[in-house]
Amino acid sequence: MDKYVIGLDYGTDSVRALLVNASDGSEAGSGVYYYERWKNNLYCDPSMNMFRQHPLDYIEGLEKSIGQALSGIPSSVRQNITGISVDTTGSTPVAVDELGVPLSLKPEFAGNPNAMFILWKDHTAVGEATEINELVRNWGGTDFTRYEGGVYSSEWFWAKLLHVLREDSQVRAAAWSWLEHCDWIPALLTGAGSVLQIKRSRCAAGHKAMWHPEWGGLPPEEFLVRLDPLLGGLRERLYTDTWTSDVAAGTITAEWAGRLGLPGGVRVGVGAFDAHLGAVGGEIKPYYMSKVMGTSTCDMVIAPADEFGDKLVGGICGQVDGSIIPGMVGLEAGQSAFGDVYAWFRSLLLWPLNNLPDRSPLISGRQRQELRDEIEGNLLSELSAAAASLQPSVSGLLAIDWLNGRRTPDANQMLKGAITGLSLGTDAPAIFRALVEATAFGARAIVDRFISEGVRIDGVVALGGVARKSDFVMQIVTDVLNMPVSLVRSEQTCALGSAMAASVVAGLHKSFLEAQKAMGGGIEKEYLPRPEFVPVYNELYQKYLKLSSDIEELHN
Repeated sequence: MDKYVIGLDYGTDSVRALLVNASDGSEAGSGVYYYERWKNNLYCDPSMNMFRQHPLDYIEGLEKSIGQALSGIPSSVRQNITGISVDTTGSTPVAVDELGVPLSLKPEFAGNPNAMFILWKDHTAVGEATEINELVRNWGGTDFTRYEGGVYSSEWFWAKLLHVLREDSQVRAAAWSWLEHCDWIPALLTGAGSVLQIKRSRCAAGHKAMWHPEWGGLPPEEFLVRLDPLLGGLRERLYTDTWTSDVAAGTITAEWAGRLGLPGGVRVGVGAFDAHLGAVGGEIKPYYMSKVMGTSTCDMVIAPADEFGDKLVGGICGQVDGSIIPGMVGLEAGQSAFGDVYAWFRSLLLWPLNNLPDRSPLISGRQRQELRDEIEGNLLSELSAAAASLQPSVSGLLAIDWLNGRRTPDANQMLKGAITGLSLGTDAPAIFRALVEATAFGARAIVDRFISEGVRIDGVVALGGVARKSDFVMQIVTDVLNMPVSLVRSEQTCALGSAMAASVVAGLHKSFLEAQKAMGGGIEKEYLPRPEFVPVYNELYQKYLKLSSDIEELHN
């Protein structure tokens, strides 16, 4: 009989569950749950770059998304579900007790943001990241960032936990250890007895926590204590070994099988980050960039380990053996803001509509809300249509995409965005086009860094919400990169990648490559560069690089 697996994809705003037939990748059911607390802007302060998420959002999302995916599914199918794997945003760590329970699930910490998951986009630890970078360069020992692009980011594990330990004495006293989101969900489902029994993700540890076999795992106690004595003793309460996502974290507990409506014996895979398993779902090939285009971007490349050798790529988000495909080196880069840049501009334009009509007696409250919803829902598509009619020009607007700092090349979350060339004749579609071009230039800077560091890029494969929703954005990115960009057919590529991993964990396929061949959906369409725009964008890109350099010098 056909066997089925579930892929869980925890994103920034929601979690998606995909029930997949492992023999051919066909979708048998799906569900999505939008986090209630996040939707209500709880525990976040954008003015401070603080973004936290409550574990109850994740638990509720687990139950509700899988419940939707299994709704109406006959028992004959349910009984043949054999595996679950999970991907999450990252780095998204949380303080836990000795049993791996997030502190915010305890009554005394229920409303404390420091006891919650610190979302990938939280930049409150900029100062701590700076200290880590200064120490690894000057302490006289190993540079523990050498496999993480040589620059440690405030978006990553050690900077975030150190910031919280310094800021919150109550959390500091109660935190026995720390878990990444992608490690916690499998531990929850399998009932891991203690933190030290949890199988930690190679993907998360290698890319975000300076883990590497060369120095025996995590950075040594000597280094951590020199960074801050508050880190003393923590290393031994974390982990030494890590596992790739073709390994089982364990078997689902009877309690969770009952809560989710699953049979006993379901195998749960070691977790990973969304972009990494998204690359698996997008059937990534060596030297092809898998570009996950959403609120931010994550750009993944794989290379056979024997070919890659001892090469070090500077300024990216790490190179880790097995973080994407076991047996291959996985390389990660990305932009801290992509779709978020467009969302910011939409919010800027919507300010009058969101703040002024409530004072007007001309329309009812219901009419005001319906008007807001209609305009908000259509604004970006209308801007795109108007901006598409404009011609790119080297004498026009130029923007820098660092509205949420810069992830790569060379992480620097202190940097800010910019728009130049404004005049009294500048309108909203022109600004929007400049912002889209800026995000495309940021994408090209990443491709150029890989190439300059000796890693060839043979093609680009796109997936994610922005890639699927906007032909306008995709075409500009293609023109700026001056190479074809293929769009993956699957609408839930990250969840599909998790399902592929689950099929390997459950023993239904022998390897990720075999799972990709059987379950992949292929390419839906291909974007080609427009020859008439390529030289204009080449010139604009050089101006972008010059302006970027000037802005970075200003901020330094």
